[in-house]
Amino acid sequence: MEKTIFKRIIDREIPANIIYEDDLCLAFMDISPQAPVHFLVIPKKEIPSTDAVEEEGAALVGHLYCVIRKLAREKGLMPGGYRVVSNCGPAGCQTVPHLHFHVLGGRQMTWPPG
Repeated sequence: MEKTIFKRIIDREIPANIIYEDDLCLAFMDISPQAPVHFLVIPKKEIPSTDAVEEEGAALVGHLYCVIRKLAREKGLMPGGYRVVSNCGPAGCQTVPHLHFHVLGGRQMTWPPG
């Protein structure tokens, strides 16, 4: 099976503007930002999507959200706010089969998102 682009970033095979890393996850700036601040947070463990998260993955997902909170504050997105998006499957527009969270902010988000 071919590595996803996110696994290749984790393995440092391709460059990324990494803004955070620990034993469980990696965060980096999106190469095609949709907002003034747009970064991704991904687990280092290869999980295909939100639909593949099992009960034993609850602590990992909780950790990812704590990292999201920390980085959003560091990037100045609070107290104004930000959006967290995780696309799931083809109808949800997921293009990389590796669980990831987009964090967008720095402008007013619109609703519905599309």
